[in-house]
Amino acid sequence: MTRITVAKGDGIGPEIMDATLEIILAAGARIEIDEIEVGEKVYLAGNTAGIAPESWETIRRNKIFLKAPITTPQGGGYKSLNVTTRKFLGLYANVRPCMSLHPFVSTKHPVMDIVIVRENEEDLYAGIEHQQTDEVVQCLKLISRPGCEKIVRYAFEYARQQNRKKVTCFTKDNIMKQTDGLFHKVFDEIASEYPEIENEHWIIDIGAAKMADTPEAFDVIVMPNLYGDVLSDVAAQITGSVGLAGSANIGESCSMFEAIHGSAPRRAGQNIANPSGLLQGAVMMLNHIGQTDIAENVQNAWLRTLEEGIHTYDIFKEGSSKQKVGTKEFAQAVIANLGKKPSILKSVSYANNSALMLPAYVRKPAARKELAGVDVFVHWNGTNPDDLAEKVKKLSGQGIELTMITNRGIKVWPDGFNETFCTDHWRCRFKPVEGTSINKSHIIDILKNALYENIDTIKTENLYSFDGNAAYSMGQGQ
Repeated sequence: MTRITVAKGDGIGPEIMDATLEIILAAGARIEIDEIEVGEKVYLAGNTAGIAPESWETIRRNKIFLKAPITTPQGGGYKSLNVTTRKFLGLYANVRPCMSLHPFVSTKHPVMDIVIVRENEEDLYAGIEHQQTDEVVQCLKLISRPGCEKIVRYAFEYARQQNRKKVTCFTKDNIMKQTDGLFHKVFDEIASEYPEIENEHWIIDIGAAKMADTPEAFDVIVMPNLYGDVLSDVAAQITGSVGLAGSANIGESCSMFEAIHGSAPRRAGQNIANPSGLLQGAVMMLNHIGQTDIAENVQNAWLRTLEEGIHTYDIFKEGSSKQKVGTKEFAQAVIANLGKKPSILKSVSYANNSALMLPAYVRKPAARKELAGVDVFVHWNGTNPDDLAEKVKKLSGQGIELTMITNRGIKVWPDGFNETFCTDHWRCRFKPVEGTSINKSHIIDILKNALYENIDTIKTENLYSFDGNAAYSMGQGQ
């Protein structure tokens, strides 16, 4: 018997959770349930986290969390509980199978069967944002080697366990050479440890186009957080419906299982929502806790129900569907099919689907790190970069010189173009004169001089080399 935590969520959440639990308990799931309240009610009661401390304790004690969709109130001051939960609990891997159910669910891609493995903790979802000037805000994109190694290794171990033949990596490292470049580099390193599994890399834009057009060309796809979020919804939709997809969020000690869709408040309380997405999450949960026999029974019964044309409104299609049913009725139909297998769709066998046990991350030896310069970001309302350069040059200390000014990443000094549109947010790069070096006291002097010259500095970014290699981006056009 496994004790799990359940949150029924908001909108359609309570209805689809009740249906899901009814199905898996009817199938004999060996679970005990602790229910907690999370989401909109908790937010609106004044808790900006959307979850009470005692609920965290329940989740951490039980380790397994089955969660229905929740609503995050509109407006500032509220952080996504989904993102917070994934990061607090170290749920680094988001696993989303996307398989077409042709001909019983309408799709243009009848042989699609891919799994998207999405990094779940970092990237732009670190949620670190600042307004820096009147015209410019920033969001920090954070990619770490541990984050890359854990998610890429998970993708290859998953492919090996599931007898899948290929792992594909999507990044945009032709533009983001440091962040996405690290993800791609780690992918290549780890891929070499799995010679029996084919590997490939695609730039995200053409890879996404290929996936939407020819998904059968892919098997397992691994990618950073934002790309994975977007493309897993695309993949689920082109199989037939986002409402059919569930996901697993896997960590080293805790795991969370859910549908990939939202709380759909306009559909709440009408007994029309499709519980399939959350049910798929529950099937993944059952596999994870070692109850593969129950997971297999539920999944085959669900496939049999879809095959019989018993469909909720979102996938019902005149001519191919046989009966339009509500949430409760769909659950009853699945229960009636427990012990049966589909006759046309491929039945499942989950003998090898227990939780993956991956080695812990081992930190690499530290590289030789050297300060190579500093970028000083300035709020300035002028329009001529040459005028700004004359002001900023006064900040340089002995042996330090201004080498470049950019605006939104594009080099505007020296030798900028009049046609380049500039905002009020300027990056001024200072580097040591050839034959000299820079240290942090130089940076302090630059900022002191900026105060004296009445130049509004916003922030600094130190420029480093690691083992002699420059570890910072050049200006566009440099």
